[in-house]
Amino acid sequence: MDELIIAGRSFRSRLMVGTGKFASNTKMAETIAASGSEIVTVALRRVNIDDQQDDLLNHIDRDKYLLLPNTSGARDAEEAIRLARLSRAAGCEPWVKLEVTPDPYYLLPDPIETLKAAEVLVKEGFIVLPYINADPVLAKHLQEVGVATVMPLGAPIGTNKGLKTRDSVAIIIEQAIVPVVVDAGLGAPSHAAEAMELGADAVMVNTAMSVAGNPPLMAAAFGKAVEAGRQAYLAGLGKEQKQAEASSPLTGFLRNE
Repeated sequence: MDELIIAGRSFRSRLMVGTGKFASNTKMAETIAASGSEIVTVALRRVNIDDQQDDLLNHIDRDKYLLLPNTSGARDAEEAIRLARLSRAAGCEPWVKLEVTPDPYYLLPDPIETLKAAEVLVKEGFIVLPYINADPVLAKHLQEVGVATVMPLGAPIGTNKGLKTRDSVAIIIEQAIVPVVVDAGLGAPSHAAEAMELGADAVMVNTAMSVAGNPPLMAAAFGKAVEAGRQAYLAGLGKEQKQAEASSPLTGFLRNE
């Protein structure tokens, strides 16, 4: 089976999902189940990690899903590090989706503070999955300090614009020594398939599912798109041609007439 391997841990699904913006926690749980995902990210600012009966956490089966705390809302490295430490102190596995977004309008990640936080958290034994701009140079620096993945954005968070950073993401994939997860901005299953066809190892989706008319059905569609995109990548996509080329030969059999 073609499994996703992160920090030595294997996952059957290459689709990660978020937990924000859902109409209810029940609908969130139904959507997660329909997606087939095994990694679910939760903003530490939205939950009480110490309380196992927190309503949102109570809807996520930790025996079935890897709960991936994220530092969403952190404005600098210090704040992100503090949030990550709190999650581990509360008994979470030492996995963290590192997000440092001081810009309140576009929510673009701060490259300097992200790298600074990653260096500290890796040294403290965290498995760090950093959310970044589609910056190949930053991606290389983060890999050098020991992050478990790099997670370049496809477009700004929540915009549903798709893979606007395609060319830069392609360079990151080409140079990567860890899994590349396209995170943010994917608004349709076709966007997820495009990222997977490009060679991404996985994608992260939240808003496109939570705002859909039927979130579980949309989640199922994303799950299928990720699988299709991965299979297409493994199969080997045909190269683009400058001019038309017949798929059936027009010579040979005509000469026999």
